[in-house]
Amino acid sequence: MASTAPADVNAGRFGSGHSVRRIEDPTLVAGTGRYVDDVSLPGQLHLVMLRSPYPHARILSIDTSAALAIPGVVAVYTGADLVAAGVKTMPTPCPFPRPDGKPSAVAPLQALATDTVRFAGEAVAAIVAETRDAARDARDAIAVDYEDLPSVVTLADALADGAPRVWEPAGDNWVAQAKHGDAAASDAAFARAAHVVELHLVNQRVAAVAMEPRGVLAYPDAESGRLTLRLSSQMPSGSRDTIADALGLAKDQVRVVVGDVGGGFGMKTGAYQDDIVVGFAARTLGRPVKWAAERGEEFLVGRAGRDCESRAALALDADGKVLALRIRTDANVGAYATTTGVVIQLLIGPWVSTSIYEVPVIDFDLRAVMTHTAPVGAYRGAGRPEAIYIIERLMDAAARKTGIDPAELRLRNMLRPEQMPYKNPMGQTYDTGNFPSIAKQGLALADWSGFESRAAQSKARGKLRGRGLATFLEWTGGNQFEERVTVDVSADGFIEIYTATQAMGQGIATSYAQLAVDVFGVPIERVRIVQGDTDRGVGFGSAGSRSLFTGGSAVRVASQRTIEQAKDLAADALEASAKDIEYREGSFSIVGTDRRIGLFELAAKQSERRVYVDSTSTVSGPTWPNGCHVCEVEVDPDTGEVDVVSYASVNDVGRVVNPTIVVGQLDGGAVQGLGQALCEQVVYDRESGQLLTGTLSDYALPRADLVRAFRTELDQSVP
Repeated sequence: MASTAPADVNAGRFGSGHSVRRIEDPTLVAGTGRYVDDVSLPGQLHLVMLRSPYPHARILSIDTSAALAIPGVVAVYTGADLVAAGVKTMPTPCPFPRPDGKPSAVAPLQALATDTVRFAGEAVAAIVAETRDAARDARDAIAVDYEDLPSVVTLADALADGAPRVWEPAGDNWVAQAKHGDAAASDAAFARAAHVVELHLVNQRVAAVAMEPRGVLAYPDAESGRLTLRLSSQMPSGSRDTIADALGLAKDQVRVVVGDVGGGFGMKTGAYQDDIVVGFAARTLGRPVKWAAERGEEFLVGRAGRDCESRAALALDADGKVLALRIRTDANVGAYATTTGVVIQLLIGPWVSTSIYEVPVIDFDLRAVMTHTAPVGAYRGAGRPEAIYIIERLMDAAARKTGIDPAELRLRNMLRPEQMPYKNPMGQTYDTGNFPSIAKQGLALADWSGFESRAAQSKARGKLRGRGLATFLEWTGGNQFEERVTVDVSADGFIEIYTATQAMGQGIATSYAQLAVDVFGVPIERVRIVQGDTDRGVGFGSAGSRSLFTGGSAVRVASQRTIEQAKDLAADALEASAKDIEYREGSFSIVGTDRRIGLFELAAKQSERRVYVDSTSTVSGPTWPNGCHVCEVEVDPDTGEVDVVSYASVNDVGRVVNPTIVVGQLDGGAVQGLGQALCEQVVYDRESGQLLTGTLSDYALPRADLVRAFRTELDQSVP
């Protein structure tokens, strides 16, 4: 359970709007954080996975006898062992039919493969030993007899006639299809268009590469029969529910605890097969069991993102106004189509496909495809970057074809403030936004009109200079708009706030504490933010850009409700009417008098020496952050080396709680985007199906010197 309670991070009372130094950092910088692998328990065992070297193979036999004979080995489990013990497959419901109209059909997702492996790295056995080294030795001693089968790792190969099937009962490699819009109206718009542009776009697979690989420490309670798991997770409650279901336990028999998390980016949403295996082993053996992923395992099986190919077209009239948008996308969702992996590409991304533009008609045909690769899931942005990439590339192509300046073309098509609220063709309603204002500010910050002069200077140095522009929209909330928060004002002088959202290194605790300071008016060091314990409270967790939007709003509401409840208590203590009580900066007083009682003094007078509020609140719907980003690069024509020489952005993210944290998040997201644009790609060998980018030596992450100076501004003028 992560708790932040620094003694003297800031002198003074810093609420929202201030760049308060992160209250998480003193602990983390000092190396006293509590990540999963930092925790060890008496009698703890170690678990390692044996993973398939084949992308597609039939498991003929598994001989574990030699492994069991190694000193220190306690148990070896196969998929058959787990099935015999009643461990269930993981749920992978899909809300969309296949292209033939039949319900989606995907292979059952088992904790350990039983008869067939479907991607290189799928786990086939788990070894539990007294030491990690003994478990690794035993892993090498297991003899698995595989029958190698043909595999497909690319979309083209998976969709070819006679392609090897990932899940034989499906009959082909289609998973699901979703269609949106009006095909007939779109066809009519394209027929009358003065200009049509078409593009074939590839959004390659990228790995999340969180600083901290996943880990699990599971331990049973012999007396209660409960199972506790310490995870590196963004969604403790959802993970608990999946693990409990797989192990045949009631939800209240499983507790998930999350300490510090070294990055998530979406890949730590929900439970993995590994979590279920570790929980099973701990419960079966009656001892604590720990598994810590190696970096290579994360590349093999950690949820990657993106991986889709689109054929997109834009129809425009003679003045450059958009008439219709047509998109055909095939998304590679891997060997096991998870609900998240499918919904991101077939629904969530499309919600923002028209972005900040007025697009009268859409025609989307989106399909999910199985291949012999690891399953994909959420990765930062979860579908929205893919959708924005399509519309922005089309805008650039249209600008080239029409001869209209790329910025001017975008401005001509932007929705205006007087059109708000606006329902886009996907049925999503934008509540507010002044997109032209943000765009014009971004263009001015980047000195858009001065580009030709800079390009000439670059040319004089023997370099080519190029620029990119993106004006875009984001969607927040994860469609989970309810959040529960508890507030505990204690007699010892602290306000403890618990929420089921989960920090992953993005400064959420600091932002929540600032929101609490807004209401309570006490020094920020008096506020403790606690997260990551399903016994304290359950909720959706952190995904879909909802933590500060939904969780922060809930913290603010819960704090206000605490003050209102405490006013009644203060009225009793001061022998006055509650309507005559006012609260200011840590004290209640009777209006017009000097009679007062401090917040913590009031807590001390209660029978439990605290004021406690359990609050559930709901926000009305998603919000739509937006921005304008302009990037300029120099390219060495002899070597191809790309140098990012300028990156300017203006962003409307709504109310800014902590400017430094927000700018850090924006800049970090930009670096991840630059990483995908310039160097990142998960690559499988087409012939062998093997992962070629399975180490940090092979997978090219962006480095710190990629961008030397961001210019990042925030606009809070729109409510």
